[in-house]
Amino acid sequence: MGIDIGRYLSPPTLLIIFLLVISLMFVFPVLNMVVLGAILAYGVRPVALKIQSRLKFKSLSILLAMIVILIPIILLIVYISIELTGLISGILASNTYTDINSSLNAVTSYLPFNFDVNSVSSSINSSLHEVGSYILNYLVKFLRSLMNVTLDLFILVCSVFYFSRDGDKCIEFIRSFIPDDSKDFFNTTVESVKDVLRSIFYGHFLTSVIIGIFAAIGYSLLGYPYGIFLGVITGILQLIPVFGPWPIYWALFFMDIMSGNYPRAAVVLIFGFFLSTIDMYIRPALSSHYADIHPFILLIGFLSGPLVYGIVGFIVGPLILGITYTVLDNYRKQYLTGGDVV
Repeated sequence: MGIDIGRYLSPPTLLIIFLLVISLMFVFPVLNMVVLGAILAYGVRPVALKIQSRLKFKSLSILLAMIVILIPIILLIVYISIELTGLISGILASNTYTDINSSLNAVTSYLPFNFDVNSVSSSINSSLHEVGSYILNYLVKFLRSLMNVTLDLFILVCSVFYFSRDGDKCIEFIRSFIPDDSKDFFNTTVESVKDVLRSIFYGHFLTSVIIGIFAAIGYSLLGYPYGIFLGVITGILQLIPVFGPWPIYWALFFMDIMSGNYPRAAVVLIFGFFLSTIDMYIRPALSSHYADIHPFILLIGFLSGPLVYGIVGFIVGPLILGITYTVLDNYRKQYLTGGDVV
């Protein structure tokens, strides 16, 4: 039995497809901000509802909720940029060759063989300066580019506001186009998307915040300079499943070994193992109540997202892949297995 293509490609349908393609061409340059706005709106909406229960003004409640949530994020980005710039500038301004040379001499005294300490220390010092210069130049370019992202920020703020206020209407508008025999699949998909968002927010972002706070307190008590900054970086690395806190505490361990501070090296290593261990308890406890997403999916999202959408992809990447997985899983359960959950 042939398929009547003309039935589906009627003039109204062709007009709609044409308009959708043209509209996507206009929206695509700012699509990342719109998607990010929809994601952030999911976190803003519950806060806005709590504020609205007291103020009774929906739009004002959403604006206050946006301030409560977005301002700390912006301040965190500014804090990281300032601290990292100051740290790298201090390294580049100091003469680290002597410190590295003396540390290598201390280490080689325990080795049964000899090697050219001056050559190795010179290579390390040169590499540190090259890496520091690259990061510093990148940060300077990033800070300068902030002056050119006014439109993106404006679209992001508007997206968060309108998705928070009219998100339900948007879903109902889409639902009105869904055939009756597919509405159950659509409703299940919407609920699964909400589960993915809750799993990401609570199971991963909240875990990173908790680990970052523990790390900042621990590093500060151990006497490390930039203890709070190290805690923030630890929390960010915790978002990436393959990393976690280990790059920070292992780097501090080797720095203490190089400087001869063996007691603190042992303590920071034990503290780092503690941070890695509690993650295995905190993350499942927070995310197991929602979507069960394989960590490899999140890993691909975290690593590939920034390559596609820039820094925004750090959030959008794992969410899109997680949502795609749940949609496919729901389709498999409802249409390919006769509605049986496997």
